[in-house]
Amino acid sequence: MLIQLKEDISAQQKSGIVEKITGAGLHIKEVKTQLNSYLVCIGDEELDIRAIGNMEGVGDIHHVTDNYKLVSRKWKVKDTRIDLGDDVVISREEFAIMAGPCAIEGEDQIRNTVDHLVKNNIRIMRGGVFKPRSSPYSFRGVGIEGLKIFSKICREQGIKVITEVMHVGQIDDMLDHVDIFQVGARNSQNFNLLDALGSVDKPVLLKRGMSGTIDELLYSAEYVFSGGNEKIILCERGIRTHEKAYRNTLDLNAVPILKDKTHLPVIVDPSHGLGLRRYIEPMGLAAVMAGADGVITEVHEHPEKALSDGQQTLNFIEAEQYYKHLRETWKLKISLK
Repeated sequence: MLIQLKEDISAQQKSGIVEKITGAGLHIKEVKTQLNSYLVCIGDEELDIRAIGNMEGVGDIHHVTDNYKLVSRKWKVKDTRIDLGDDVVISREEFAIMAGPCAIEGEDQIRNTVDHLVKNNIRIMRGGVFKPRSSPYSFRGVGIEGLKIFSKICREQGIKVITEVMHVGQIDDMLDHVDIFQVGARNSQNFNLLDALGSVDKPVLLKRGMSGTIDELLYSAEYVFSGGNEKIILCERGIRTHEKAYRNTLDLNAVPILKDKTHLPVIVDPSHGLGLRRYIEPMGLAAVMAGADGVITEVHEHPEKALSDGQQTLNFIEAEQYYKHLRETWKLKISLK
């Protein structure tokens, strides 16, 4: 059971609600977010929700059987809308394109990429400053000083920044320079990190783990939401299977299923999803038709010189065609409704 409390609820009213629920043998977790206050009620005991719903201070009440209650569509039918400010929105109504290099390498690269994005009306730039690499000898990012330059240049041009946070200790230093915190596949079940991001008033993009199930992704989102942050975006980025013809298997089945299970926006990462440049566009277009709310794609002026993941990165010319086709496909999908 999930109870949404009224904004003007009194302490006495809340105490009465809690007493009624705990008296019936249910456990309560109180959740206060940037937007609302909730009581998440856990237990097998049955309770007449009509009796609770009529109590003073209760705004709404729902019977939610999913263990990921707060992110479940069973209580919130209307899709969550992530507003980044300056008319940059991630929602079902506005298809979002996020683009940029796998790794931030330097100021010239940032400026050239920003110019490319502005030219193509892309409002969100991706780029890693802390890179989780399989080999300790690979390029591991420019760090917080690089992020400051990245953020400064983007904000001069009205571009929002999404970049990966790898551990709790980085959050405070990154906070003023990031518009969306990205949690990568390797950290999808780093529950300490997810708890900490629950206390941050910035959107969090959660990537599906390399072998993670859909339910596990939703549980990770529940950690962030229950910690106090409702601004969550889910990302299908491919899972590891037995197939060797490509880097990962982009599970586009996940998109409509996630849209069915949760009210959170869902985007797709075709760059990591396959790991091969030539297949990014067809899979990005397929993601649009599958119902994704956006895509996040790796773009570099000279992918062959990129310090990270050049083989799965579009150059600027390829990317311009890709953006055009994404938007045309989006319009086609809307026309079919």
